[in-house]
Order: sequence, then C-alpha cells, then structure tokens
Amino acid sequence: MRIGHGYDVHALVTDRKLVLGGVHVPFDKGLDGHSDADVLIHAVCDACLGAAGLGDIGQHFPDSDDSLKNIDSRLLLRKVELLLRKQDLQVGNLDCTILAQAPKLSTYIDQMKLNLAADLQVPAENLNIKATTTEGLGFIGEQNGMAAHAVVLLTETSK
Repeated sequence: MRIGHGYDVHALVTDRKLVLGGVHVPFDKGLDGHSDADVLIHAVCDACLGAAGLGDIGQHFPDSDDSLKNIDSRLLLRKVELLLRKQDLQVGNLDCTILAQAPKLSTYIDQMKLNLAADLQVPAENLNIKATTTEGLGFIGEQNGMAAHAVVLLTETSK
C-alpha cells in the first residue's frame, strides 16, 4: 500500500465558472488558473502522483503548456489514472476536503464523487468528499480563494 497527500489552492475571480470535482457550481465567482482550476481534482491528482512516486501535477501538466489552457481537469485525472495503471496501482480509498466559505456545496458532492469514481475507475463507495468553511478566517473566509486536501491509499492491482 502507498499513501499520498495532495493540496491545491486557487484564487476566486469574477468572470469565470466555478468547477469543483468536475461539477459546474453556480456562483458569482470562479477559480483562477491555467486549466479550469478545479482545486479538488488537482489535489486528488497530486495525492495519487505522490503516492505512486511520480512527482506532482505541475511536472506532468505544466502551466507553461498552452495545450492545457482551460482544460477540463477531469481529463488530467484520467491521465493520472493511466499512469497509476502502468505501475500496477489503483486507488483503494480516497478522502478529500474542500475548503470554501461559499457557496454551500452539499448538493453537489454526490455528483463530484461519481465523477471522480468514474475517472479513477473505482467504486464511489471508496471515495469520500466533504466541504468545510474557515469560519470567515483568512483568504478562504474572505472569499478570495478556495483550497482542497486529498489523502489517497493506493493498492497494487492483481496482474
């Protein structure tokens, strides 16, 4: 078994869609970044890559690559899953936390789980996603950004 931790943070800006876990969440701001800036999927990618000893998301998908501009982060996650499979690894368990003062995310979490489960090719019951606020503290509490943590357990696939 291998354990990995991922973390990502992006600023909130106007004139951008908010995408979390591959779900468009209606909100007056979105996350700023080279891709769609999906902090949840980016944290999951980093957790998986770290657990597999494959570096980080920036090494595989650099923001200097114009072909990745505004890319759907689910495509990146699918590429990470292929890298895991090449090393005979798969996600055994994934636990994630989204840090956001607003909007409320509870109605979107089930779809986020289904998206991640499909992209990682694992049962949705092996995944957990939760959301929390920072009680108005810091850049997240002031609604200047969002962050996400992900912890993954990778297991070897049966060959």
